[in-house]
Amino acid sequence: MQKKKNDNFIEKIVRKDYNNELEKVLEKKYFNENVKSILLNMFYKIEIGYKDYKKVKQDVETKDELIQKIIEEIKNNCETIKLVQPNSEESKIIGNRTFLVEKNKKRIICYPIERKLLYCIAKISKNDKIIKDDYFLISKTLSNLLNVGNNINTVEVMRDFNGYSWTTIPREIESIKHNLIYQMLRILVGNEFLNKWIYDDENIVDYLEIFTKNMIQNYDKIEGTELIEGLKQLSVLMDVRYDKNSKREILKIKKEIEKELYQLEDSKKFVQELTNKKIELTKKIKNIDETINNQQMLKEEYQKRNDALALNNKIFSVRILAEMLEKERDSYIEEIEKLNNKLNPQKYLSYRKNLETKEKYLTLLNAENIDEEIDRLIINIQKQFLKYYELKLQKAQTKQEIIDMIYEFRYYCMIPYDQEKTIYQVKDLQKIIEKVQKQLIQKAGQLKAINIFSKKEELNYKMIKNIFHNRIINLEEICIKVTKENEQYYVQLFDENVFEGKNSFGNINTISKKDLEIRMNKKVKIFL
Repeated sequence: MQKKKNDNFIEKIVRKDYNNELEKVLEKKYFNENVKSILLNMFYKIEIGYKDYKKVKQDVETKDELIQKIIEEIKNNCETIKLVQPNSEESKIIGNRTFLVEKNKKRIICYPIERKLLYCIAKISKNDKIIKDDYFLISKTLSNLLNVGNNINTVEVMRDFNGYSWTTIPREIESIKHNLIYQMLRILVGNEFLNKWIYDDENIVDYLEIFTKNMIQNYDKIEGTELIEGLKQLSVLMDVRYDKNSKREILKIKKEIEKELYQLEDSKKFVQELTNKKIELTKKIKNIDETINNQQMLKEEYQKRNDALALNNKIFSVRILAEMLEKERDSYIEEIEKLNNKLNPQKYLSYRKNLETKEKYLTLLNAENIDEEIDRLIINIQKQFLKYYELKLQKAQTKQEIIDMIYEFRYYCMIPYDQEKTIYQVKDLQKIIEKVQKQLIQKAGQLKAINIFSKKEELNYKMIKNIFHNRIINLEEICIKVTKENEQYYVQLFDENVFEGKNSFGNINTISKKDLEIRMNKKVKIFL
């Protein structure tokens, strides 16, 4: 009973701290008491789950950085937060979804669920494009892939960690595939780099170029390029698969590019069509010049346009029309410049090559089964990632580095692949994952980070491998005990004094006591 009173006292202090911090922001907001309460609960859950979250994932921002970032996002990007009950009259505005985020209005409409509200706050605070327009379609699709992944990542500390356990329920993850790719990238390039990329408001630095150069420099050139190319292709397919509006937009672009490439096949016809467009645009520019310089013509154009417009779209004055005409003239001049580039023999080949590069991503839409193509790309990307991880493992030189990598790789193994399986349970990846696990255990033994339970490497691996397939928070507290029942050897796993499971690793015909570096029926810690 005393412990419960102490816990309640600590909780009150924590809530008071958050209340003081939030009041500076909320005093200028018109959030009702329910919203304030759910925000406080949200921060409290982050507080109690963060320590375990940090231990499990290793490479994360500090708790203070995370909480401060969320408070700043509420301050700068949330003017309205409205909580609605499922199946209520108010919830009809969000349809069959659990939330609605309107960035232009800085408004969130959401079910009263802390993790859903936190996801909305993360979503409303991001730029839609975090990759330069120079990358064509990839600018939008890869931005979406990274942003959605980061939103899911933000929620994880509260979703999966309750201060006592680490539990991941796949159906609570907004997108399992987005999460998998993002977590893989976080391990690949680091949490700090991804955060700089995603939260760069100025969009001046070309992070995709930096990422590409680093992959080629620190990784095998061919393999690194293949992984990046796979990410680009995957981002296009996932955008088409999960966003109907994006699908319509991309299919329209595909049709236009295919039309341009077809026209290029007949160069004479292509040149003639571009020339005709230039003549047409030149006439429009001439007509605008004459209109602007003739008050009577300007008034007639003003009357003509307003007669065709609805009342709420009327042009306010002749002066505003003149400004509109100037902008139209500038756009026509810009279009003529683009046509000149296309007609320039020196730029023709690069223009054609550029179109063909764009078409390369659009032809992905020709796949008979997009879901199967997405799965194929995801598996291939994971294989490239695992090759990278082997290189990273070879560079580890200290006991702490290898311990951190064991935690890191355990986390990777436990990432959901779909509703039923985690990554280490995917058949196409099991052999490669097992190879990395064996290398981690072998090097950890060499660096004296873990105990060696058998001098036979394969047997030693079988005895320890379950450290990669469990959700015990603190791996350093795990003990194992070897027992023998009915001619069968078993490894029992303990978290401190709590029994976590028993696994068979061999029978009397393949194992003898001489093979073991551990006494039977005695609990021994795995980590030194």
